[in-house]
Amino acid sequence: MDPRRAAGALAIGLLLIGSGCDGGAGQDPAGAREASPAIGATHSTTIDAARLAAPEPGSWLTHGRTYAEQRYSPLTQIKASNVSELGLAWSFDLQSERGVESTPLVADGTLYVTAPWSILHALDAKSGELLWTYDPGVPRSYARNICCGVVNRGAALHGDHVFVGTLDGRLVAVDRESGREVWSTMTGEPEWPYSITGAPRVVEGLVVIGNAGADLGARGYVSAYDAETGELVWRTYTVPGDPAKGFESPAMERAAETWTGQWWKAGGGGTVWDALAYDPELHLLYVGTGNGTPHARWLRSPDGGDNLYLSSILALRPETGELVWHYQETPAESWDYTATQHILLADIEIAGRLRKVLLHAPKNGFFFVIDRETGEFISAEPFTEVNWASHYDETGRPVENDTDYREDIRFVRPSPYGAHSWPPMSFHPKTGLVYLPVRNMGSLYLMNKNWEYRPGEWNTGLNMEIFEKFGSSEAEENWEAFLLAWDPIARREVWRVPHITASNGGTLATGNDLLFEGSADGRFVAYRASTGEKLWESPVGTGVMAGPISYEVDGEQYVAVAAGWGASFALSGGEAALLADVRGGGRVLAWKLGGKAEVPPGRPPLGPVPTPTYEVSSTAAERREGMLVYHAKCSPCHGPGAIGGGSGVPDLRYTTPETHAIFSDIVLAGLREAGGMPRFDDLLDAADVRRLQAWILEQARIGSQRTP
Repeated sequence: MDPRRAAGALAIGLLLIGSGCDGGAGQDPAGAREASPAIGATHSTTIDAARLAAPEPGSWLTHGRTYAEQRYSPLTQIKASNVSELGLAWSFDLQSERGVESTPLVADGTLYVTAPWSILHALDAKSGELLWTYDPGVPRSYARNICCGVVNRGAALHGDHVFVGTLDGRLVAVDRESGREVWSTMTGEPEWPYSITGAPRVVEGLVVIGNAGADLGARGYVSAYDAETGELVWRTYTVPGDPAKGFESPAMERAAETWTGQWWKAGGGGTVWDALAYDPELHLLYVGTGNGTPHARWLRSPDGGDNLYLSSILALRPETGELVWHYQETPAESWDYTATQHILLADIEIAGRLRKVLLHAPKNGFFFVIDRETGEFISAEPFTEVNWASHYDETGRPVENDTDYREDIRFVRPSPYGAHSWPPMSFHPKTGLVYLPVRNMGSLYLMNKNWEYRPGEWNTGLNMEIFEKFGSSEAEENWEAFLLAWDPIARREVWRVPHITASNGGTLATGNDLLFEGSADGRFVAYRASTGEKLWESPVGTGVMAGPISYEVDGEQYVAVAAGWGASFALSGGEAALLADVRGGGRVLAWKLGGKAEVPPGRPPLGPVPTPTYEVSSTAAERREGMLVYHAKCSPCHGPGAIGGGSGVPDLRYTTPETHAIFSDIVLAGLREAGGMPRFDDLLDAADVRRLQAWILEQARIGSQRTP
């Protein structure tokens, strides 16, 4: 069988319950809340609003370098004619095997990078020397509340502080000079399992942050805190709560008219877990919102409705959070099609008129051009294969195809992984093109008619029996992943570069005609931005998912990236993820012209699955029950069919007899909770665990018999 077809089948199944978490038995030690003793000290210049709005070319002060989030560096020392002379300047070991999604920041010669478990490091940007480390001490048991890995996408800078959101829902201010905690505030509301994986933004003296949690059940919102004191200034909800308790704003009252049933009992969803951008001239803050809880619209809002403001772009007043306009990209979304993907602002000429636009390529597979002044829909074109909708009409509403999965299994493209997810895209002002990593994958869907909201569990409303199709011809698909150059004016593809597998890195545009991207299979590559011609390549030693940056120190230009395979697709992609042929191993790498350092080697692949010798007596019916338990409770972290994807979370087919002997204590008593493997004694009993273990052993036997 073609490995891309087989791997596609493996990837499809897990997607039914989301993109995975990171609750495996990792080895990251829990840390103290205080910074480690500083090896050096940063010498900083205060970062004020004016500096954030117009950063110097050699700095990278905010997540997308500028408020417009274009991820374009104007530095030109590294160019197409000499990029082949790049060599590694330095590397830094993040001391984690979990997935790394962070975009570093650089200010005044210091590089700030976040690592798994929300740990923050300050490094000398020229040498990579550690200056200080701040560990917020996230309880490792909290991994159970995380959708897609114990990841963090970056920090924010303002004044003398660095701001970071933590997995357990805190927003923390850290002193830039010493790494000591200045203030900490809880952003989550106690009734929902909120987490923070996204990078904050600082706008007009306010630290803006959203949260995640809609796959388990949560009500989405975005909040702003005073940068100096940590006091909450405003909070804007993205979906309405219980109407009997009143509405927080006229926007919530209007939104409630688009919902039916008792959606608020499961929260409704719409979490703001990544995308934020800001236009200081228009005085508008742009926010992308997430999927519904549950995913299936017929369970969430049984009598129909668009379910505002799920899967939408919101334009807010930054000082109050007041909604100015909205555009809903996927009304009544039912496929985990979030609109939380990277938002990019640009001024481009359309039909002879210069337009201030918002460019967006969300999970649903359409590339949107929206007027960012008014929210007017300009265009939406598919940038990969899509079958949930045929097109968008003139009003900006999708024309849906029949993908009703209430009664019958449906194969839908894109999958819940999304045609494009969080890895950031970039815009090159000299080519006029947008560059993004794309995955053309689909998924099987079937609604669970008996779904009821259960706190502490995944609440997607999808039927776990779909996994009985796992590996069958019905579940197979052709799929692909590639780097795409897209023309937002002509609304078409300009060029593409194929990738080995999905979950490749974000992009960086630089200088006159350069583009950088890391790949899932452990490469960092420079392309000619206008044509896609490969100009240079370096090994990385692990998969790259995050977005690169460029900066300058003492007259030398650097290109840097935080790398580390894991999270989301690496957890739940099964054999498709294994095609990357890499392992976890977080690191930061920086290149410059003439660099002479050596790239640290990566961890070797696991090798063939060993034949299990441990035995658990069971019937075929019991193993089927174990399969259902596994895919409802375990597969988001350990992979569909018990096939891990090479991340730092164990592939359970390789479980040793010694570990099998204490399997029940791990699952029910929390024996490895300190390493990130949560306990499940509130949801499972000994009989469940025995059936689960028997099924895992069966999968190990099947895996050991496969020909490599």
